[in-house]
Amino acid sequence: MVGDGPNDTTALSGASVCMAPATASDVGRMVADLVFTRDGLDAVLLAHGPARRAAGLARQNPTLAVVYNCIAVAIAVAGFVTPLVAAVAMSASSILVVVNALRLGASNAALRAVRPVPSHPAASRARHA
Repeated sequence: MVGDGPNDTTALSGASVCMAPATASDVGRMVADLVFTRDGLDAVLLAHGPARRAAGLARQNPTLAVVYNCIAVAIAVAGFVTPLVAAVAMSASSILVVVNALRLGASNAALRAVRPVPSHPAASRARHA
């Protein structure tokens, strides 16, 4: 849901995900999950890609952790590693999940490099005047 006024707050608060422009009413901005500063609604489209990638990573992380832990536990139960190595391997599972989640930040940095935020139209007119 995207809305900007007091009449939208009920729908915004009931939506799974809601966005409001920075120019929205105070109530609209407080209820929104995401407040965008762009002048147009293109921020909605720009937020869609990173949101889908984040959802994909959120689905990948538990799968990675389960697979990693099944392998590590099987090796530990078979007696091929010491308890200390097994404890370090369990920590490595958490590190694997965090590193996987950091991929989202890297892809967002690439997106910002490809699509710079345009300046305000008044500012660009002032530069060319």
